[in-house]
Amino acid sequence: MDNTTNKNHWETVYETKSPEQVSWTQEVPQTSLDLISSFGLGKNASIIDIGGGDSRLVDCLLEQGYEDITVLDISEKALERAKRRLGKQAEKVKWLVSDVTAFKPHQTYDIWHDRAAFHFLTTPTQLSAYLDVAQQAASGFLAVGTFSTNGPTKCSGLEIRQYNEQTLALQFEPYFDKLSCRMEDHITPFNTVQNFIFCSFKRKE
Repeated sequence: MDNTTNKNHWETVYETKSPEQVSWTQEVPQTSLDLISSFGLGKNASIIDIGGGDSRLVDCLLEQGYEDITVLDISEKALERAKRRLGKQAEKVKWLVSDVTAFKPHQTYDIWHDRAAFHFLTTPTQLSAYLDVAQQAASGFLAVGTFSTNGPTKCSGLEIRQYNEQTLALQFEPYFDKLSCRMEDHITPFNTVQNFIFCSFKRKE
């Protein structure tokens, strides 16, 4: 799927479906919050949420006092929805509309967070582009969550790539050292179960 087709797909999803109608919605993204906290950085740490869409992670980070948050997503409609939900609080966040594989970072980030974007990259070209951007932009830590080998094989009608601890760590190995991995059963808004693997990484010295 080329970038334009991919963007059109996600704009349609966010235009036609509510948070209760998509599988990835979480009221409180606790695993993501725990991983971000585990890095031990201050509230002034720069954080980017890759494929953040209208996730509530940004709400929770603002509530916890984080001061430098960026949300990147291919869908402008998703980010508009998040901004409406946050109201005045949205002014405290940087919002970037971009396909991550085409992202040209203008700064580095202490924490790179990605829940459920990475597994949509199914070709070597996409993976290489993502990792190139990550190694440019992520100066400190990564937290990455994908469908596990026990999870779904599709999401939102698209093929995904499943991972286990070894295969996920291997993707990031050239630039980042694995810190930890954990499994999580995500209960969707329609009460189905999706098994995720989350791994954290630290930039190689």
